[in-house]
Amino acid sequence: MRSTTKIERERKFLVEALPPRLFRYPDELIEQGYLAVTKRHDDFTEVRLRRVSKRYVLTVKKGRGKSRLEAEVPIAADSAERLWPLTRGRRIKKVRYNVPYRGLTIELDVYRGNAKGLAVAEVEFKSADELKRFDPPSWFGREVTGRRKFTNSRLAKDGWKHGPHKE
Repeated sequence: MRSTTKIERERKFLVEALPPRLFRYPDELIEQGYLAVTKRHDDFTEVRLRRVSKRYVLTVKKGRGKSRLEAEVPIAADSAERLWPLTRGRRIKKVRYNVPYRGLTIELDVYRGNAKGLAVAEVEFKSADELKRFDPPSWFGREVTGRRKFTNSRLAKDGWKHGPHKE
């Protein structure tokens, strides 16, 4: 993976019933820890460390909602291991399934640990127009794009205290 900076355009939905035969799609265990989160009305910034297998990525996201700035930088394992203890109390663990859908990829996250019981689907888009036109599959639930309660940084700190049907 190379360093990247881009505008991330995505929508996020609750998933109340997982799609059939989910095991047939590629999956990976993701562990994320948050080093910093700034959440003022005019500035929402998060700095996270993600571990997938033996790969580590430091990510900064700025903004909230359907479009925001995202910078990702791969970092060496020894650097990541020195930073990981600084995320104590702000971590999540999830299994991500990559589900193809109409030329897009649905990232279906099934949470473990303190967010167990929650499943969300995120879809990234190349353009604002594509984002607006998206017609979700029938197994998607309510859209929660931009809702602070469903951000990974909030889940890492507070966990998930509700069933998937409640808010």
